[in-house]
Amino acid sequence: MASQDWLEKDFYATLGVSKDASAEEIKKAYRKLARTYHPDANPNDEAAEQRFKEITEANTVLSDPEQRQEYDQLRAMGSGARFTGAGPGRQQGGFEDIFSGLFGQAGGGRQGGFGDMFGGFGGGQGFGGGFQQPPTKGANIKGAVTISFADSIRGTTTHVSTSYGAVNEVRIPAGVKDGQTVRAKGKGQQGTGGRGDLMVKVSVTKHPLFERDGDNIRVAVPISFDEAVLGTTIEVPTLESSVKIGVPAGSSSGRVLRLRGRGVKASKRAGDLLVELVIEVPEELTDEAKAAVEAYQAATEDFDPRAELAQKARL
Repeated sequence: MASQDWLEKDFYATLGVSKDASAEEIKKAYRKLARTYHPDANPNDEAAEQRFKEITEANTVLSDPEQRQEYDQLRAMGSGARFTGAGPGRQQGGFEDIFSGLFGQAGGGRQGGFGDMFGGFGGGQGFGGGFQQPPTKGANIKGAVTISFADSIRGTTTHVSTSYGAVNEVRIPAGVKDGQTVRAKGKGQQGTGGRGDLMVKVSVTKHPLFERDGDNIRVAVPISFDEAVLGTTIEVPTLESSVKIGVPAGSSSGRVLRLRGRGVKASKRAGDLLVELVIEVPEELTDEAKAAVEAYQAATEDFDPRAELAQKARL
């Protein structure tokens, strides 16, 4: 931003704070105004949109200690320069004219602006030579977003709000993990050498059925007692649709079956879908069903599922 722009704008008044306001007071004032004038809260309201841009610009400068110090210095010197009287036949001198007179007219050379005043002493071009600082990339800014479990696996495009009030469209890549930070290049603060980046912290909501295990996805699937004993083919849900898988006869509760390539799609490989079998039994039985279970019990009385339990406990 040019120095003249800063001289013409009172960022403190824009946010409704005093010139000695603390960083916390500036932050609170901005957030209150941003909620009031945000475009999402005022659709098709050009006046509110312009006001939102003004308070965002003011907050961008005043919330950054270095920019705020530079702004305060410019305003302090600029306010004095504007009230300096002009001689007969001359127009009243502005802020730039005062410093150009100090460094340019005395020696008959070219007139230097505000940048020459501070830069001409250390540059390779000599006194008043207008040393130019090398272009610098703007600062990175932070944002946060919460997405669904399905979107974290598939990837999604979402809108991210930052502490500066700006709303950015950001692409979240497939396979992002809960708590991971995604870099959106060129969506940070503007600098003389380009824009910085937006660093987005991603939170992933829990899914009622699926759970992530590294690059694998786990899902617990209930089966009946007879399916576990006799074996069967069941249909297992995935994030895209469903897939059939065979349950071997004699499967116990807790057995994990693996569907390769149905997990998280990583850069070099895809994870697997881990299907954990959970045997569900009915709470109530008909007389016929109870008789069948009792017949099964009698037929398998030699089977003791806890036969080695006590021995293992003593190891």
